[in-house]
Amino acid sequence: MVTGEIKNKIDALWDVFAAGGLTNPLEVIEQITYLMFIRDLDVADNKKAKESNMLGIPYTSIFADEVKIGERSIDGNQLKWSTFHDYPANKQYEIMQEWVFPFIKNLHSDKDSAYSKYMDDAIFKIPTALVLSKVIDSLDEIYSLMDKTTSMDIRGDVYEYLLSKIASAGRNGQFRTPRHIIRMMVELMNPTPQELICDPACGTSGLMLAYK
Repeated sequence: MVTGEIKNKIDALWDVFAAGGLTNPLEVIEQITYLMFIRDLDVADNKKAKESNMLGIPYTSIFADEVKIGERSIDGNQLKWSTFHDYPANKQYEIMQEWVFPFIKNLHSDKDSAYSKYMDDAIFKIPTALVLSKVIDSLDEIYSLMDKTTSMDIRGDVYEYLLSKIASAGRNGQFRTPRHIIRMMVELMNPTPQELICDPACGTSGLMLAYK
């Protein structure tokens, strides 16, 4: 369960959207999810680059080359969260709207993949540059607090708290498996290191974390 400072930061993030005119809770969750994905792309790419360097194996960053959208192109490094989050608000907004969203929608060339299916209708709906700048700062603060917590599935806790703000979340079927149910499932299955685990709906990987 999310409590304390993280809860306050999430509430403040929600207020930023409301003050900016984006009040539909489903749209707010949608935009937060896209932004978290964009940030995580950068973090994962940096981690892979460091691991590859340490192991001495080649790795090509997804941001390494120029990104082309239509007839225009841009240095891929400018699409990294760690780069554009330091830009002025208007520049952030331009990068996000004109480059980052088209980029994430076309990350995989396989148009029949599950990724392409669910990202095809991704739309950037944050109304102004000021709102986007405040949201980016808020998410950085939330991630900083998440990194300091001892909870194994803090991402799941945060997302569940966000979903608690949506009256229709239950009908949408977007709840996580409760912790006590996870523990029961692990105890019943009693997996060993020699077995393969298939969890096709792993979400934030609460089950995998409980297997430790």
